[in-house]
Amino acid sequence: MTMIKALIGLSIVAMVVFCTLNVITASTDNYSMASYNNAWHTGDRTPLAIGDMSNYQLKWNFLSKSIVASRATHSGIIYIGSFDHNVSALNANTGQKVWSYMTGSSVHSSPAVANGIVYVGSNDHNVYALDANAGWRVWSYATGNVVESSPAVGIGIVYVGGGDHNIYAFNETTGTKVWSYPTGDKVWSSPAVANRIVYVGSWDHNVYALNATTGKLVWNYTTGNYVGSSPGVANGIVYIGSGDHNIYALDAQTGKLVWNYTTGDYVDSSPGVANGIVYVGSDDHNVYALNATTGKLVWNYTTGSIVFSSPGVANGIVYVGSDDHNVYALNATTGTKVWSYTTGDKVWSAAAVANGIVYVGSNDHNVYALEANTGWKLWSYATGGDVDAGPTATNGIICIRS
Repeated sequence: MTMIKALIGLSIVAMVVFCTLNVITASTDNYSMASYNNAWHTGDRTPLAIGDMSNYQLKWNFLSKSIVASRATHSGIIYIGSFDHNVSALNANTGQKVWSYMTGSSVHSSPAVANGIVYVGSNDHNVYALDANAGWRVWSYATGNVVESSPAVGIGIVYVGGGDHNIYAFNETTGTKVWSYPTGDKVWSSPAVANRIVYVGSWDHNVYALNATTGKLVWNYTTGNYVGSSPGVANGIVYIGSGDHNIYALDAQTGKLVWNYTTGDYVDSSPGVANGIVYVGSDDHNVYALNATTGKLVWNYTTGSIVFSSPGVANGIVYVGSDDHNVYALNATTGTKVWSYTTGDKVWSAAAVANGIVYVGSNDHNVYALEANTGWKLWSYATGGDVDAGPTATNGIICIRS
């Protein structure tokens, strides 16, 4: 179970951090989102406005065989990976397929988009760079195993982890390997880049900080179990969970332990940081709020099952899902339950908030739109499969993975 969730969780990271790559935000709601570390995009982020809900109709749907990779959105195009081996580009307004590129195996990696190129990994062992407009291959690089990690792009370099135990850096234009760094086990964690340092976890129990230009080790910190979650970086601190039940705060420059907090089970949820508080879930059924500076417990809220979902914060409320099938809204200061909404299955998805609406997926195959203050259901839309990654609202279109 933990292995399965870690595979899904690699593309989810609590990047409520505005100094790092790939943060999706809905600024009109003062939203700090436990979001994707792998969806580097520069497209319009105008959120969907609340209003006459009779106008909310299915805009389009696109049939694919078990889409598992999150989508990146860029210039009105949605990019997705799928179990059917394809990377596809869809028109965000109509859902019409613009192009598709078939790899040699399933695509679990989430696409990253930068400078007109789509970067993505495949279980055929390759990292691909595809023209964002036409879908033709610009370059590919064959690694030694599956590529389930999702790329991050910065300073002209593509960073990604591999199932062959390596962290890779490629020239974003040519695909030439700039450097690689060998870890002791598979790297399903997705890199975060801040201040020219690459941070990433490995199943060898370590968190690594590497020079973004040279790949030289800056520091590593050894935890007591696998590190499948992806790091978040805020105010010079790296926050990350581990299978050893701990949440760690590490100095971003030195790797020295600032603090750790021990929960009662695996920490597969990725930490989110807002207003000096770290919010994170644990397999021990709890949502925790910790002082970001000291690690002291501010509050915890006990749900009915595992909390794999990564929390998001907007307007003083923490939104998070649980395996008990519920979406919870908790007061960010006190942890008091504001409301909960019961779906038909586990909620692994992170929530997205825009203009007073919470968008969240459930493993019951549905995407829900809930009124942010009350939890009242505005609408739901049935997809063809589990929705375990958080929706993104852009240009008035709700983009989902299923």
